[in-house]
Amino acid sequence: MSVKKILMIAQNRKVEALRMASGLTLLDDVVSVLVCGLLEDSDGANEQLEALEFSDVPVTRLNDPAEIPHAMAQAIVQADVVYIL
Repeated sequence: MSVKKILMIAQNRKVEALRMASGLTLLDDVVSVLVCGLLEDSDGANEQLEALEFSDVPVTRLNDPAEIPHAMAQAIVQADVVYIL
């Protein structure tokens, strides 16, 4: 089985996307997260961010709407599998 690069894009349901990315770390695949826009400061979001940090999953936050399309396109091209929530 080959290792896949999985990209989770957190766009509308950000905390749910973080939770799903945490679950994907149970596989042997490489997981990364791209957060588009501001992420709410809540216990749920912080808990998932801590889990992702513990699993060494890179989380990129894009708060500037002008940089989102370019960064998203670059990340998608490098991934084998993309989930957008």
